[in-house]
Amino acid sequence: MIDHVRDLASVRDATDRLLTAAAELNNDSTAEPSRLPGWSRGHVLAHLARNADALVNVLAGRPMYVSAEARDADIERDAPRALAEQLADVRQSAARFRDEAARPADWSRTVELRNGVTDSASRVPFRRWVEVELHHVDLGIGYELEDLPAEFAQREIAFLAARFSGHQEVPPTRITDGTHAWSTGREGAPEVTVSGPAPDVVGWLAGRRDGAALKAEGGPLPALPPL
Repeated sequence: MIDHVRDLASVRDATDRLLTAAAELNNDSTAEPSRLPGWSRGHVLAHLARNADALVNVLAGRPMYVSAEARDADIERDAPRALAEQLADVRQSAARFRDEAARPADWSRTVELRNGVTDSASRVPFRRWVEVELHHVDLGIGYELEDLPAEFAQREIAFLAARFSGHQEVPPTRITDGTHAWSTGREGAPEVTVSGPAPDVVGWLAGRRDGAALKAEGGPLPALPPL
């Protein structure tokens, strides 16, 4: 069962960690490339702020973004800002998300995200947690996949495995970190078994690592489509 209240607390803690770490940057290092192709660290921070506001829209029953073009334009507009502005925006948008999530609401309701994707409102806090944790790694400022909270890593593997479940471009795949196992990909046989430490599994599923540290049995390591 999803505990949205607990997830909201995890979002707050993850945001505090990110803001504390990012405060060690300066205007020059904010403009440097992040680990995401084509994005500076400023792009990552701008995206985090605009994503928080977008999830406010989702919880309020409004479209997540006006359009894909508007989403991209907002990030490009905000990316070059000075570090102090970036941090203030991330902090203030996070507060707006917390305030919206604190309103009395039916957390079992279905909400709509981007591209027609729907989900339970109760999972929105976890989705925000994903954004904060993975983009903290993307900043390339010393926070690595190995630093992710263990509970988060397990849940993110389950979440991403579910996203690829039934995907015709992904062969039937069993994933294990040695303690837990998940199935993903299209139905059928034979099945490929992918194993390795949870951080490397998260990195592979989330497109942050190439999977070279993972072991594949029964076939080559599946090539995953973009998220």
